[in-house]
Amino acid sequence: MGARVAVAGASGYAGGELLRLLAGHPDLEIGPVTGQGNAGQPVGAVHPHLAALPGLAGRRFEALEESAVGECDLVFLALPHGQSAALAAGLPAGTMVVDLGADFRLADPAAWQKFYGSPHQGQWPYGLPELPGARAAIGAARQVAAPGCYATAAALALAPLLAAGLVSPADVVVVAASGTSGAGRAAKPELLGSEVMGSVSAYQVGGVHRHTPEMEQALGEAAGTAVTVSFTPLLAPMPRGILATCTAPLTTAAGAGDGPDPGGTATGRLRAALEEAYAGEPFVRVLPAGQWPATASVSGSNAAHLQVAADPHAGRAVAVAALDNLGKGAAGQAIQAANLMLGLPETAGLAACGVAP
Repeated sequence: MGARVAVAGASGYAGGELLRLLAGHPDLEIGPVTGQGNAGQPVGAVHPHLAALPGLAGRRFEALEESAVGECDLVFLALPHGQSAALAAGLPAGTMVVDLGADFRLADPAAWQKFYGSPHQGQWPYGLPELPGARAAIGAARQVAAPGCYATAAALALAPLLAAGLVSPADVVVVAASGTSGAGRAAKPELLGSEVMGSVSAYQVGGVHRHTPEMEQALGEAAGTAVTVSFTPLLAPMPRGILATCTAPLTTAAGAGDGPDPGGTATGRLRAALEEAYAGEPFVRVLPAGQWPATASVSGSNAAHLQVAADPHAGRAVAVAALDNLGKGAAGQAIQAANLMLGLPETAGLAACGVAP
């Protein structure tokens, strides 16, 4: 086997997805797996879908303080926000770390304090390889902050349009629906099946969702200037998936003010920007004209599907992204970053095709 990796926080949804993907990875060996609230329980009892894996299902979760995570080549941190920094600080120097939490995503201490209410611990390289310059930075890093799921969808949909000057950074609106696994595995009344089934609901409305500053940071770097985002998250009656509808005002460079666009000139410019940005990318697909992303198409994969169109009546670009919040939005993306850090093929252990129906 190749590198030995540990998963801290493996009993949650993202941790379970990490274990599923790592079990099929050709170059990584699973080392210690911790689950603080499930210490002593068999992995297969907490994650029944892993029960067919003899080398994993019979193993038991360890308590974090009793595990040997620091003896591995790389550690995945799938811990609640605010808990990664302390563990990372205690690891041996040189240990590679990919943090699936938010502890090291933000550069601005004030933004961290406002949205997370604890001392800022600094920033690590942002683990979204498809952004300009990110792939090289991830490959050279020992510590990487994996992006949030909503922020990944918004960044993939809008970053190339902002970088090309086709949309304005002053009035970006993101409305995104997520599956219930995005809220974690803790028992909450609003996540009960009887509450979720047959209903779509908004939550954390009014600029208070924690992914808002992360979106503004990633998009601001792409635009080269400050970006203002109005973000409204929705809870959808599905276990996995994110569908993000992202809009921004068209600029004159895209054809704003030209009136009706029957020939699709503005839409063509928008599509060309996405296609150029993601040409050759193994996991990001700009769909054929007229085909719009759907969460079912990317379920179980590390893929992101994109589509864009100009709305000349409103003078806005409409970009839609679909991804699996546990795949490209969490565990898959973390493994993609780890592959780059370890010098492995970026696609190793990851699927670009979803599971359907």
